[in-house]
Amino acid sequence: MTSLELHEAMLYERREHGAVQCHVCPRRCVITEGKSGVCRARLNRGGALYTLIYGRVCSVAADPIEKKPLFHFFPGSTVLSLGTVGCNFMCRHCQNWQIAHADATLAARDLRALPVRNLPVLAEHNGCQGVAWTYNEPTIWLEYILDGAQVAHEHGLYTVMVTNGYITDEALEVLAPHIDAYRVDVKGFSPEAYYELCRIRDFQPVLRAAVRAKREFDCHVEIVTNVIPTVNDDETTLRAIARWIGQELGPETPWHVTRFMPYLELSHLPPTPIQTLERALEIGAEEGLSFVYIGNVPGHAGENTVCPSCKRLLVRRTGYEIEDVALRGTFCAMCGENVNIRTRIK
Repeated sequence: MTSLELHEAMLYERREHGAVQCHVCPRRCVITEGKSGVCRARLNRGGALYTLIYGRVCSVAADPIEKKPLFHFFPGSTVLSLGTVGCNFMCRHCQNWQIAHADATLAARDLRALPVRNLPVLAEHNGCQGVAWTYNEPTIWLEYILDGAQVAHEHGLYTVMVTNGYITDEALEVLAPHIDAYRVDVKGFSPEAYYELCRIRDFQPVLRAAVRAKREFDCHVEIVTNVIPTVNDDETTLRAIARWIGQELGPETPWHVTRFMPYLELSHLPPTPIQTLERALEIGAEEGLSFVYIGNVPGHAGENTVCPSCKRLLVRRTGYEIEDVALRGTFCAMCGENVNIRTRIK
């Protein structure tokens, strides 16, 4: 890779002996000359920090917004979905490990260039109403997302981050003003569960960022928990997540409890029993949440949106397809209840 392909990073400081410290994620990696951080996408060259993935993609698709999953955000729309390489987690069950665990210092040469100025054209040509940064962890793509989100908004496109939520306050303050939907994973509710799954112990930055995204930056927030047998499927954990959502994000915040399928280092575990997911749905309701969804079980009634007031079926879903929409904007067409459907751009 030549120096012309490097893009200087944001949010870092120079340290002694040519080292730099990155302030994009809470790992706050101190990186010596010629080395990269844990995400393997940010390189110290000559005492300056560079991103290796600015404007470089490995995955581009036009997806239903429901695939993210986002159920209360521009329902039925199509979103231009972008991914690159690298991640600040090391999840043992990562479905996209080929790109998330890739080393950008080796892989970036083979990525496709996608300048931000091309995003609106690509979205229009593929019938997309917005742009999502997804597939790998978007936090480490900060500089590209910032520029791309601003261009997207200039052209009337919505913006989405599908994230593990492990982001510093500083990085959130850079990105969140330009992000319409912040779809975040809450993988557990203890240091032990987070360490077991992704090799970090302090998950409080994940919770704090989700709350700030909603309260301070008016992002639409939806939470996903992949329910994994023996790791985070106990009632204490599920109830703690549901209670936190209700108290900190509001009972109108959607919670997706999705079925785990054996994969990678967790291939020895069984798929999540559907009864466990149905119990999670009950727990969410007991904790006062209005919208709890079962994911990765196509055709299950837990995919549907029901009005919490009159109990009318508002949106019927089968996988990523939606039908029987009984909404007037963000309100139930029958009783007028506000059901927290976001259909506007910041």
